[in-house]
Amino acid sequence: MDSIKAISTLDGRYSNLTNNLCDIFSEYGLIRHRVKIEIEWLKFILTEYNFDEINNNELEIIDQIYKSFKPSDANKIKSIEKKTNHDVKAVEYFIKEKLENSNLSRIKEWVHFACTSDDINNISYALMLQKGKKLVIDLLNEFLLNIEKKALKYKSIPMMSRTHGQPASPTTVGKEFINYAWRISQEIEILKNKKIQAKLNGATGNYNAHFFVFPDIDWINASKNFLSKHLNLEPLIFTTQINPNSSLSYVLHSMIRSAAIMIDFNRDMWGYISLGYFKQQLKKGEVGSSTMPHKVNPIDFENSEGNMGLAISLMEHLAVKLQKSRFQRDLTDSTVLRNLGVVFGYFQIGIKNSLKGLGKIEINKDILDKDLNANQELLAEPFQTAMRIFKEENPYEKLKELTRGKCLTKNDLVEFVDNLEKVPTDFKERMKNLIVHQYIGLADKLVDYYFTNKNKIN
Repeated sequence: MDSIKAISTLDGRYSNLTNNLCDIFSEYGLIRHRVKIEIEWLKFILTEYNFDEINNNELEIIDQIYKSFKPSDANKIKSIEKKTNHDVKAVEYFIKEKLENSNLSRIKEWVHFACTSDDINNISYALMLQKGKKLVIDLLNEFLLNIEKKALKYKSIPMMSRTHGQPASPTTVGKEFINYAWRISQEIEILKNKKIQAKLNGATGNYNAHFFVFPDIDWINASKNFLSKHLNLEPLIFTTQINPNSSLSYVLHSMIRSAAIMIDFNRDMWGYISLGYFKQQLKKGEVGSSTMPHKVNPIDFENSEGNMGLAISLMEHLAVKLQKSRFQRDLTDSTVLRNLGVVFGYFQIGIKNSLKGLGKIEINKDILDKDLNANQELLAEPFQTAMRIFKEENPYEKLKELTRGKCLTKNDLVEFVDNLEKVPTDFKERMKNLIVHQYIGLADKLVDYYFTNKNKIN
């Protein structure tokens, strides 16, 4: 399809940022995963339980149905679906036809043995989610690495904090990056450690057909072995016809938090750029405004914020909706699940654009220093704390009267300290020698602490 005619930005404007998702989450990707599950289940029951004699050459022929699967095969299945009006049944008929053409007609009725459609679908989506989760972890790790580098580079660069948007006790640029590094690293660990669940237990989750025809087989253990050993999925035992999607919801909620962290980061970067704390690298030929030639806009962070907002909206719906189904099943989950790739698309665009913005910024130390020098009243906090220690009367109130809503000079503070009655002379000298740039507490040490204890604090 010509991307200029796409109605979705994922396949249109931003297709270059999402094309790696096509083989996983597209209609082709879903059909290919269904074929894989049907083939793997067929091989499993034939080899593990000797339902029919099968040799290695014949197993290789069966394997090739999946290994050689291509878009034209998916289109063939779509053609079959026009007759069946059932997507999974169309996959079954496709495989049976392949077996007939390979002189393996004798085993064709073992295809889709004792399965309901959602046995095939939920496992397919589980494998798709597994791949999507890995892509998300890789992108989050790339983002983490980039902000960790910034944190190390700027760990000792003082910066005026802003609480409620107003001047507040100084921090360092590096420490503010580390705050985001820690938050993202938490979600990476959660995603890495969560196994994806799937079920294979028949029409209402009770192995009815399995048990009826082969009552001597331990079908619970069989499904567990198939899912865990052959597909690296965590087996679900207690279900209705459908997977209750707990692990999908778990992953999506972690991604929701990650997206929220990214939005928080994007907004902070947008704000720091507007304050002049960061400059954006210029690119020859780029235009910031159609009418204002001087503009260099933080568009990458804005783009990321917008796409992460879309991702959150969809993820919140999927995470809640897909845990609900009337009685033993209804079909509302089917159409919703088809949008799983859209979620990963918006999420991926969000991270990639934030990374792009991050790669363009450089610190503007002159503006950072100017803001710190212009706000001497930031030293009111340490001064009133020291006055409390030495039992000066009404320390907070005195400094409130001196500083609130005022712009002080260094001389104003020195004069104030000289008039203190109970603070010892040597400590007065310490107060008078303190400059705003030095009042960063343990900000730079916290950056070091993060890297020293990185594996422990997660």
